Order: sequence, then C-alpha cells, then structure tokens
Amino acid sequence: MVRYFLFLLALITILVVSIAGLRDYSFLPHKTKRPPIEIFPDMVRQDKVKAQAPSDFYADGRGARAHVAGTVPVGYAAPQACSESSSGSATMGSPYDVVVFSGKEDYANTGKTGTNWGNGLPFNATMATLERGHERYQIQCAVCHGATGAGNGIASKYGLVGVANLQQQRIRDMSDGEIYNTIVNGKNTMMGYGSVIQVPDRWAIVAYIRALQRSQNATINDVPAVERAALIGTNAPATTIAPAKP
Repeated sequence: MVRYFLFLLALITILVVSIAGLRDYSFLPHKTKRPPIEIFPDMVRQDKVKAQAPSDFYADGRGARAHVAGTVPVGYAAPQACSESSSGSATMGSPYDVVVFSGKEDYANTGKTGTNWGNGLPFNATMATLERGHERYQIQCAVCHGATGAGNGIASKYGLVGVANLQQQRIRDMSDGEIYNTIVNGKNTMMGYGSVIQVPDRWAIVAYIRALQRSQNATINDVPAVERAALIGTNAPATTIAPAKP
C-alpha cells in the first residue's frame, strides 16, 4: 500500500513541476507568453520600485521620487555659487566653500595635465587641508588601507585581500594625479569613490596620504634645522628617526 502511495505522490509531484515550473521555457515545443505558475511568487515580481520604471503607487505614475527641497549630501554644506577664473575653471582657492562632485576637464577635476598625470594640489594646502584629509581618510579609506596606510585595515581581518599598502615604493612614486584618479574611479578590486567624495576632499586625501608616507619614512633631513641639532643631541640615528604616528 505504501509503495502505491509513494508512486502516486511522485507522479503528482512530476505533474505539478511540469505544469508550474516548466511553463514558458524556450525548450518546450509549445511555449506560451504567459509567466510560469508560481506557488511562491518569484522575487523579480515582488512589489518594489524599479529605476526608470512607472509606478501605480504614486499619482504622477513615476517610481522615482524628486528630492526634498533643500536636500544636500550628508556631511556637506548647502551648495553655493562656484566662482569662475579667467580660464573658465572652478576656483579652488577656498576648497570647502562649495560642493563639487564633478566639473570641467581640467587638472583639478581629472588629475591630468594634457594626457599625463600631474603632480601637486590645485590649491594651496594648509594644516586645515591635512586635517580635512585625515577626517575623510578615516571615514572612507582607513577601513581597508589602515590608519597608517599599511594596508592592514579592519576589512583585511575579514577576508579582504589585495589591499594596497600605501607605504610601498610603487605608490610613493605614483603621481598625485594618478592617486586622485584612483580615488575617483577605483582600481582593481577597489571601487570608485567619485560619487561620495567631493573634488576638494579627494585632493585633501591625496595630501594626507603624502603626509602619511613622509611620517612613516622620515629622515633627519625632514626635521627643521632649528630642531635638528637638539634631536641629534639625544643620540638619535644620524640618518633616520622613528616613524611618527598619524
């Protein structure tokens, strides 16, 4: 009796799968345009708003909602008028006066001079620049690259491999413009951050990375002459000093 029951159960299961699961498959001789019969609805047909798709939920029929008036990116001030220089490029003298995520095809926005990567910041760096770079670096970069840029951030403890060590000579020799481009567009397994880090902050991070590299590879010649004699007098090595903590 059990044998007949199991046979009947298998037969019914095959019949249900054939009707409900194989409907509309291309290999069937008589496929239909109707969707498969689903006992549990497929996730692709769940109630949700899809980008650039109409929606019956809203009166205007659009799925995408307009931003609330006055909305700005989290952590940034409201956008202000960006002054234009005589060359037509955005003035970077006061880098945090405006919110800028993209701009013209100049060095400040691309990191390139012509077809080559450039060096140097497009505005005069101050201690405020390094402090801003430190803040942005800790938020966006330290989780992977580590506090000192050694590639030992917390993400590496959870299986992320291939994180670049910013202290290695290859990156120390890399031009500022190429580092800027990597921040914007990413490289290898690193995603691009151009959509979440504004232009002046990208350069502030570049400046802070350079400061990190100097702090971990400092020599006695990097110490101001006024302080150098006193430091040598403490029996410090003649050519190097201990790495400074950022």
